[in-house]
Amino acid sequence: MTKIRMAQYSTKHGHAVSWILAMANNPQVELAGVFEPDPVRRREVAEYDPSYQHVHWYESADEMLNDPTIVAITSEGLNAESLDQTEAIVNAGKHALYDKPAGDNWPQWQRIVKQAAEQQLLIQMGYMFRYHRGFQQVAQWAKSGLLGDIFSVRAHMSTWIQPVREGLGYNTRDTISKHTGGIFYDLGGHMLDQVTWLLGRPNKVTAFLRNDTGIVPAFKDNTLGVFEFDKALAFIDIAAMESRPMARRYEVYGTKGSAIIMEPFEPAHTLRLCLEEAGDGYAKGLHLIEIPEQSRQDMHDRALAAFVATITGQQAPDRPLAHELLVQETLLRATGGIPS
Repeated sequence: MTKIRMAQYSTKHGHAVSWILAMANNPQVELAGVFEPDPVRRREVAEYDPSYQHVHWYESADEMLNDPTIVAITSEGLNAESLDQTEAIVNAGKHALYDKPAGDNWPQWQRIVKQAAEQQLLIQMGYMFRYHRGFQQVAQWAKSGLLGDIFSVRAHMSTWIQPVREGLGYNTRDTISKHTGGIFYDLGGHMLDQVTWLLGRPNKVTAFLRNDTGIVPAFKDNTLGVFEFDKALAFIDIAAMESRPMARRYEVYGTKGSAIIMEPFEPAHTLRLCLEEAGDGYAKGLHLIEIPEQSRQDMHDRALAAFVATITGQQAPDRPLAHELLVQETLLRATGGIPS
């Protein structure tokens, strides 16, 4: 089988290395090279990050974008850079695996998605929990009707983030403070990807975006989003100063049952399923179901495998472009980029 030639645009996103490793792990993919527009950053990762020490470095974006043998490109710039970079990828006629979130400019993101659809290009957002076995199981139970009518979803996805840059990473309070929603802007899309997949577009969005530590005053470090649907509520709380290891948790409640990924969901060990009546091979009552341990890299590997299968015509996209638009619209409604 002819390999799919892929490249990577930039290296500053926190998940950039995971996609480099995923491309190396995938027998259907050939990594053609990487373009990093910041020469200081390029020298830094080329010297100190073993994942980049043997890659081909492009001297310009055009060298990568104009290569007709490259079919797809991962978009891995900082959140403040990546929307423009993704537009360049789509303009070049390449499929894009775009790491979250999809920028602050809502009209630009709509334009990019429209162009991709017109050119029959795939844009797959890098929300890796789509490929988390626990989240996939809960979504399957919810969509099958096993849980009845979903009336509540609760997600807690807090983290701990350092104030300023130390080492190779850019995931700092100072860097993220450039975005109005702070930590909710940075991480909220992961859970909104799940919530909107189950419930669709919320009728109303209310957000509480606070700075409670004062470490970086411009950075919203303690946040809550409340999302109202016709017959359901969703609550997503994210803070940036939780003690490690974090106690992340995801809960879905319906009129016939509930499904909960016990904390932490990374790595997850147990699903708690409680049913009012028997169904889907489960008796009425409480079930504690073990989940095979899964690394974050495995999620990225599975995401890339789905991306490749889609662009080679082996499967339909796991999420349509309309969903990728909806997640970002909902995130921006919560963080002030779009009126709620």
